[in-house]
Amino acid sequence: MSDSAGGGGGGGGAGAGVGQDSEADNEPPQQPPPLLPGDAGETSEEGPPSSAKRPRMSEENVGPEQVVEPVQRHEEIPAEAGVLQGSPAQTAQGDLLQGEVESQNGKDVTVVGDEEECHQNGDEGHHASLEGETKPEAHNGDGSADSPSDGQHLGLDFTQNPQVLTGSWTEYSNLPENYLKGCKWAPDGSCILTNSADNVLRVYNLPPEIYSYSWDLLPEMSPVLRMAEGDTIYDYCWYPKMNSLEPDTCFLASSSRDNPVHVWDAFYGEVRASFRPYNHLDELTAAHSLCFCPDGTQLYCGFDKMVRVFYTERPGRDCEERPTIVKKQGQSGIISCFGFSPCQSVYACGSYSRCAGLYSCQDGTLLALLPTRHHGGLTHLLFSPDGNYLYTGGRKDPEILCWDLREPGKVVFSLKRNVATNQRIYFDLDQSGRYLLSGDTEGVVSVWDTQTAPPDGNEELLQPQLRFQAYWDCTNGISIHPFMPLLATSSGQRQFLWPGDSEGDSASDTEGSGAVLSQQNTRQDNALTLWWAGPLSPAAEGSRDQSTTAAEA
Repeated sequence: MSDSAGGGGGGGGAGAGVGQDSEADNEPPQQPPPLLPGDAGETSEEGPPSSAKRPRMSEENVGPEQVVEPVQRHEEIPAEAGVLQGSPAQTAQGDLLQGEVESQNGKDVTVVGDEEECHQNGDEGHHASLEGETKPEAHNGDGSADSPSDGQHLGLDFTQNPQVLTGSWTEYSNLPENYLKGCKWAPDGSCILTNSADNVLRVYNLPPEIYSYSWDLLPEMSPVLRMAEGDTIYDYCWYPKMNSLEPDTCFLASSSRDNPVHVWDAFYGEVRASFRPYNHLDELTAAHSLCFCPDGTQLYCGFDKMVRVFYTERPGRDCEERPTIVKKQGQSGIISCFGFSPCQSVYACGSYSRCAGLYSCQDGTLLALLPTRHHGGLTHLLFSPDGNYLYTGGRKDPEILCWDLREPGKVVFSLKRNVATNQRIYFDLDQSGRYLLSGDTEGVVSVWDTQTAPPDGNEELLQPQLRFQAYWDCTNGISIHPFMPLLATSSGQRQFLWPGDSEGDSASDTEGSGAVLSQQNTRQDNALTLWWAGPLSPAAEGSRDQSTTAAEA
């Protein structure tokens, strides 16, 4: 990677204005479809907890149709200044993380007949075999993938509600309506990246107290890096080979309105390089979506009916153009999201035209165009770890669809969530491909066990295994830690004031508008939160029992 930044250097300071939502650019607003049976009801009108406290979830089990309301947690210790990722403390922490990463990132390849099947951690995704053979399971007691170092890896446990560990909320209270727009763990699990309405990317280190189960001592998290873009951030992504022990690999890419694609150094927060896409009029144009290929050698950027591919080692304007429409045939609309198959040289593109396409990585040839089943433009998609399934979700769309790529166009099952706005609502899969998690506009997080899908593949609505109330406001981002039972969630959305009563005297109008304003303010809940979704230590179990007894008393 060149150390010199290209034209259009680092973005300016964060402005107070929020600007337009990137998801709504060049796309007319869409009306939400009728909700499916069992959709979540109206948002609770209860006020959120005070800024000094964050909600803690009840430890009781929750059925598919139950939602647990948050309760108050203890006072947080004031956050101390974070350490940079290159410090000795972080390096020591990175040694532990790296050992786990190396044990988890290995891929096993099994040849079945003439087909090559790829899976991670020995897991088979939805089914045990593509050829109907029975293969040994590689799960522990709770169904998550086992680590080669058995006894050191803790799997996800969704038989109980995740427990709040810590988070960051004061950071997002300095500006009005500074809601978050997603969060993403680094590939090595050492830190987490967030995007927010003030056009600032923030990097948080994973608190070291989590390893010792000293959860009552966890302070509020404070970012160790802030990277300010000049305008609305459209998309951002980590370099897939990122390793905290190798500074040259620690970088990320972001795209913002009227700016080139910036590559940021994740140690110092400086612009390391720039990729400058130009349209047919030789005008600088901004990418609406970004994604590195799995080996990190190429950066894919999405535009209107166009994908541009840059080589990571060659910053500048040289790129390969791959139109998604050729002779009026193909995928139309703005390319809004990418995903790469873990086993084949294939990538998927989602667009605001409500469809997804499969393309060859070699030359961008269109391999298959999935039917238009979504009610809104696609905002996120993911491949399953075995590469056989593709999950897609759209805006103002109540469903996440699971497509069987061995029979392109076939929907295996759908997952219901409440998405009533144009906002990008992320979802995520664990490393085994078993659990899929997503938030919604009502602040509820749903957990689905994809292995409970019917083996015959009959399309039906898959019910969630667990649902819990994470925030009072929209839960827009969710990210599962690469090898620990940790979840990161982000919340918030743009709030619109309701128009006041147009009739009556000015005094009543003032009172009415004040009441509406107050109501809108109580619904704001802009925060990054870390959750423990694994088995509890004996000490943590005892602390939980004591807190439960005290609450009952």
